[in-house]
Amino acid sequence: MSEFKGVKTDVITIYLKDRLDSKNAERIENAIFDYIGENNEMPIVMDLKELEYISSSGLRTLLRIKKSNKDFRVINVNSDVYEIFDMTGFNQIMDIEKAYRVVSVENCEEVGHGANGRVYRIDNDNVVKVYSDVNALEEIKHEREVAKKALILGIPTAISYDVVKVGDCYGSVFELLSSKSFSQILDEEPDKFQWCVDEAVKMLRRIHETEVDEGDLPEIRLKGISWAKYISDYLPQDTASKLISVFEKLPYDNHMVHGDFHSKNIHRVNSEVLIIDMDTLAVGHPVFELAAMYSAFIGYNEGDSEGLKQFLGIDLETATKFFEAVVKGYLGDASDKYEEVLDKAKIVAYTRMIRRNIKRGMINEEKGKAQVELWTGRLIKLLEKYDSIDF
Repeated sequence: MSEFKGVKTDVITIYLKDRLDSKNAERIENAIFDYIGENNEMPIVMDLKELEYISSSGLRTLLRIKKSNKDFRVINVNSDVYEIFDMTGFNQIMDIEKAYRVVSVENCEEVGHGANGRVYRIDNDNVVKVYSDVNALEEIKHEREVAKKALILGIPTAISYDVVKVGDCYGSVFELLSSKSFSQILDEEPDKFQWCVDEAVKMLRRIHETEVDEGDLPEIRLKGISWAKYISDYLPQDTASKLISVFEKLPYDNHMVHGDFHSKNIHRVNSEVLIIDMDTLAVGHPVFELAAMYSAFIGYNEGDSEGLKQFLGIDLETATKFFEAVVKGYLGDASDKYEEVLDKAKIVAYTRMIRRNIKRGMINEEKGKAQVELWTGRLIKLLEKYDSIDF
């Protein structure tokens, strides 16, 4: 390369192409610093879309630019060059963004829908989880890490092997060979209902029996406390105080919870059953899991079978029946306490759902406001019955 290209707006953007090695690194470095001149306080973005190779001399050039300007990042790095950054640890030293393969989900089947994104089948072997947040690279990194931890701990799940761009958003690609979600099985093969229940119960118990080292996963109890505090201004003072208290009184629990356990996130892959969508993985009391299940199967779409069908792919009757059968199967010998456990799960579920509607501004819409009023009334009544959500 004989020259570099630069553009100055509110950000200094520098474009490099071909190679940055011992033959040209010093000259290019001097030219870049001359170009930056007195503007060394401006953010610098280095676009390496057309750079094919970087040597140790080129790496030292980038390091010196980084040292001279803290607001420096590298973007559009191809796989070969990114591997060099990764091997040398440079991606730990500076902000380096890989150039991501572009994938379209137009006309693709949606096989999952969670709190942070949607999962689409892009071919017979692979699915992509598209994150709702356009700045989701840290979320993707988090999910990849916790999924690896879960797999190591014996939870059967899919591991992402690629990060892609889907429109303006990022996606994480997983291999799920000819998989079928439990929602599809329940809808298309109703005779497999009990099989789905039994497998879901086994998976749920397997997750909740798994102990996790402290600090390896977020503690969901702390999230629960934050949900309760968030909605406290929308409740009578005594109710708000009691709600916060029942979350705070829960003991620390180092057992795993999935956090988004529903029939679209459980898949049959050949003869194996996998759980996907691991970004909500945490540790804590199982009441949080059952609360999330209640919200997904019933709460969010209570009285709205069409909405539930769109979300889960099954009707409200099937969803309600499946939820009840799985929870009773999970409780086993304690299934006679189902109503009490369900009430306590609803306390958590209503807290989270009220917070969701408020945070997303849905309380300002007629439907959202009506939901908050309904859930708040039920929450108040449940808190009159119970002083604890432990079971």
